[in-house]
Amino acid sequence: MRRHTFRSMLPLALLPLVSPLVGQAADQTIASQYGSTANRIIDAATHDDDGYARLATLCDRIGNRLSGSESLLRAVKWSAEEMRKAGLTNVVTPPVMVPHWVRGKESATIISPVAKPLHMLGLGMSIGTPADGITADAVVVADFKELQSLGTKVSGKIVVFNAPYEGYGRTVAYRVAGPSQAARQGAIAVLVRSITPLAMQIPHTGTLQYAPDAPQIPAAAISIEDALLLSRLQESGATPRVHLEMQAHMEPDQEAANVIGEIPGSAHPEEIVVMGGHLDSWDVGQGAQDDGSGIMATLEAAALIKKLGLKPRRTIRVVFWVNEENGGRGGEAYLNWVGDKVANHVAAIEMDEGAERPLGFGYGAFGGQRRVMPGAPPVAEQKPGSDQETSFKLCQEIGQLLEPIQATQVTHGGGGADIGPIVAKGVPSLSPISTGEHYFDWHHTQADTVDKVNPSDFKKNTALLAVLAYILADMPGRLTGR
Repeated sequence: MRRHTFRSMLPLALLPLVSPLVGQAADQTIASQYGSTANRIIDAATHDDDGYARLATLCDRIGNRLSGSESLLRAVKWSAEEMRKAGLTNVVTPPVMVPHWVRGKESATIISPVAKPLHMLGLGMSIGTPADGITADAVVVADFKELQSLGTKVSGKIVVFNAPYEGYGRTVAYRVAGPSQAARQGAIAVLVRSITPLAMQIPHTGTLQYAPDAPQIPAAAISIEDALLLSRLQESGATPRVHLEMQAHMEPDQEAANVIGEIPGSAHPEEIVVMGGHLDSWDVGQGAQDDGSGIMATLEAAALIKKLGLKPRRTIRVVFWVNEENGGRGGEAYLNWVGDKVANHVAAIEMDEGAERPLGFGYGAFGGQRRVMPGAPPVAEQKPGSDQETSFKLCQEIGQLLEPIQATQVTHGGGGADIGPIVAKGVPSLSPISTGEHYFDWHHTQADTVDKVNPSDFKKNTALLAVLAYILADMPGRLTGR
């Protein structure tokens, strides 16, 4: 998944505030207190190879980790062992019941006016076709408005959404909500142009969400090139006819687990800075950028703090959440696991936009946040109060300490799907920002492999996370959430 794509469904004004920032001493700045320590952390991180080695092991030896799969269970066990090896304590794996969607065999083919197999991947949580498949005329539309204008003319047909990429946050709606929109008008299946800017005959999977008031129909992603071909055939006056076969189906929920480890605080162990990403991935590729790089960078950030003998006042907790991709149950289970102690969380950091070159981080007490639910309606912007402004300025001070890795940008808005449930309780949210140059080239595809993660960029992300987590866990004050 990716941050900065949707805003929260919950209006910011309804979210409770946590304790406001306690100011630094008048004669002490973040730079004077933590400048030398930040430099030590950055130097150690940029010369460290352990984190990337763990990432390669996760990707090459365990591979992709779809919820409900045996590989996810192996990843849970391995991750707990790695946390212990890294020196984290209180390592636990609280169980989480996750959905078990199975892809099965699948294919799609144009049968007229030309014969050509399509590059396709079934969308996560889709139902399958009958055993002998579906054969029907295809109707290509550019957007929801064009679909609606056709009314029942799409009844009994396969709708093809050929929406050009306008950024993930805008275009992903065709994948998430398109199947139900088409089903309401009588369509019997949907093909969605992959949500990516790169045309390389690579289909991108991802989850859909069936609306309760619409029939459930099979849905798959196709490559940009194939969507454009179907569009050209239709524009030429032909009626493309497509055969679709999908064995996709749901099986009973299966038990998995979040993976949690800690560096206990030296003075206030009850206060928590939590950071992590999601352990699960789609069932294609290796889940390297999404989100193996995130979880391995957060683990190595904590490991470096241990290696350097640093003892923050508060506890740093690393969490690998499960089921981010097709359910979000790991984040919900974590909130239930902490219960009333959610109020003790002073910050939540999620890394889930890949490990490309870091530019800085976002602070999510106000402004746009990472999506919580695809297709959420926009929420009116709120101007920050004085507490949020003070916290933002303090984040900017922390950001200046990242000058050695050129990651000093600090923006309004930061968070993630996994920390969404605790952020809704008032926990301040943060997330790294990267260049994002190629993330959506590989996102949810067979190409999301460890070779796409640049070791130098990975180390810089580790440095950013370690500096941010350590200062938030050690400084006298705390940020304001909303």
